[in-house]
Amino acid sequence: MTVLPDGLPLADDFPEVTRDQWRHLVEGVLRKTGTSDAVGAEAEEALATALEDGITVHPLYTAEDAPQDAGFPGFAPFVRGGRAEGSAVSGWDVRQRHAHPDPARTNQAILADLENGAGSVWLAAGAAGVPVDALPEALKGVYLDLAPVALDAGADFEDAARALLRLYAGREVPPGAALGNLGADPLGLAARTGRDDGLAAQLAAAADLAGICHRDHPGVTAFAVDALPYHEAGAGAAQELGCSLAAAVAYLRTLTEAGLSVEAACAQLEFRYAATADQFLTIAKLRAARRLWARVAQACGAPSQARAQRQHAVTSPVMMTRRDPWVNMLRTTVATLAAGVGGADAVTVLPFDSAIGLPDDFARRIARNTSTILLEESHLARVIDPAGGSWYVEKLTDDVARAAWAWFQEIERAGGMAAALASGLVRDRLAETWARRGRDLARRKEPITGVSEFPNLAERPVEREPVPEPPGGGLPRVRRDEAYEALRTRADAQLAAEGSRPRIFLAALGPAAAHTARASFAANLFQAGGIEAVHEPATVTAETVAEAFAASGARVACLCSSDKLYEQEAAAVAERLKAAGATRVYLAGRPGTQQDEYERAGVDGYVFAGCDAVEVLSSALNTMGVA
Repeated sequence: MTVLPDGLPLADDFPEVTRDQWRHLVEGVLRKTGTSDAVGAEAEEALATALEDGITVHPLYTAEDAPQDAGFPGFAPFVRGGRAEGSAVSGWDVRQRHAHPDPARTNQAILADLENGAGSVWLAAGAAGVPVDALPEALKGVYLDLAPVALDAGADFEDAARALLRLYAGREVPPGAALGNLGADPLGLAARTGRDDGLAAQLAAAADLAGICHRDHPGVTAFAVDALPYHEAGAGAAQELGCSLAAAVAYLRTLTEAGLSVEAACAQLEFRYAATADQFLTIAKLRAARRLWARVAQACGAPSQARAQRQHAVTSPVMMTRRDPWVNMLRTTVATLAAGVGGADAVTVLPFDSAIGLPDDFARRIARNTSTILLEESHLARVIDPAGGSWYVEKLTDDVARAAWAWFQEIERAGGMAAALASGLVRDRLAETWARRGRDLARRKEPITGVSEFPNLAERPVEREPVPEPPGGGLPRVRRDEAYEALRTRADAQLAAEGSRPRIFLAALGPAAAHTARASFAANLFQAGGIEAVHEPATVTAETVAEAFAASGARVACLCSSDKLYEQEAAAVAERLKAAGATRVYLAGRPGTQQDEYERAGVDGYVFAGCDAVEVLSSALNTMGVA
């Protein structure tokens, strides 16, 4: 045995630990906590977590779980990165979004970003942002051969693209030096608007733009294969990838029919994906996206190096909240980290107030500095594919890729992306996914800090200028906070009209040790709906509860205590609350063996971990007469 100077053996002298030994320990913990009596593989499965798209995350991964070799960075199948050097040389491209319709203000913001860490511009134009004819003013002072400009003009993409091409010529940018993306995405537009009557003409116009780029501006791409319309409609990670693949294949067909080679056609595509605060799923999604596109390009006959996918990651609009928006800074930091680790070529950090309106200077500064800190202070880009080799990440990448490929094949069998959008296949499938996720959000199984968990009713609202109205009529735009936002809006309306919030009286029984946990839980839950929790006095009895309830100004009450004290006092207290005028009485905890007795005494409902909080809160507001 090899022994260190202090007498301790080296790590390789520890006895080998088997999976069965680990499972045996898990069985003990499950039994002790009363969670499950499962044994063996079933005990391991009891700790598994189901994700969207039929993907399951397990509690333990070993070398046995590792899928096929991921290869090397810069080489097919490009799982580990589209470039051999990754982001190690210059980091990822910090691409900031600008959508203010005033070209002078947009120009001021663009120059401030470029002077302070941003590397490129994502510019909304046309109806969604700066007027097309004002592009020269918005981009005044921008060196178009140094700072790429990615356009996002929706239905105005052709006019905006040609205006940018004229700007290249007017500023005498050498043809080979111009950089950017013209933002053509006819299928994404159809997904947003629900209209495909002009799709053929839009595809022809986009193909013509691609031909110009191929011939005159090799540093400019024509198409943005944008997966955000599907992500914002509730798609899971695999659905987002499958939709992007189907759209990209449709664009390849259009471009090759227009005369471009497969290699040239691939060079005209840039893919845009959402990066969420689920860091490992985001990392796996971006790695899987490169693998899948490499397979598609290979099947289409593209040479090896032409199969690398250009990726633009955007921090998820779906995860951004309108309440307690400061927490969005933390969400976008995690999402940006995941995008960088996942190998995105460009990353856009949405400002923390983007869900409220047009961001201010402070929000834009924090957004661009998020990438700067991760790159310059955390040195995140100095390691190429830092998650590579992790059995968990490699298996999750494989699982996401397989689920996405199955969805892509289903879309292709339905006739391709255009047909799948027109038939409602995409809409219906994404709606099913969002409905399942919505149930988790309602039950707070997916918590939203500052909204469904730890809300701050005293926060001052953040006000911003409204954003230009986005196109609608097609796939919906969803947000994680939407159900709770609707509840808070109802409660805020009463506050504005009457000067006080709807209230609930917490009838806490027994000493603090008995009621504190459930009183805190109940207060947190009801505050998520904008309902103020009144916990005064700290403890009540059947003799004192009526007076305390009357003094609270509430119409609804919630009993809070231990199961033992409930058995002794809950029925009597509930009766007194109803006699005192409580229109609804809740009990914090699951209904037990005395449920019938409690309900005969006046208990109307129960609040507990995993209950449908949205339903409880909506019902409570209805009972209080809050419109």
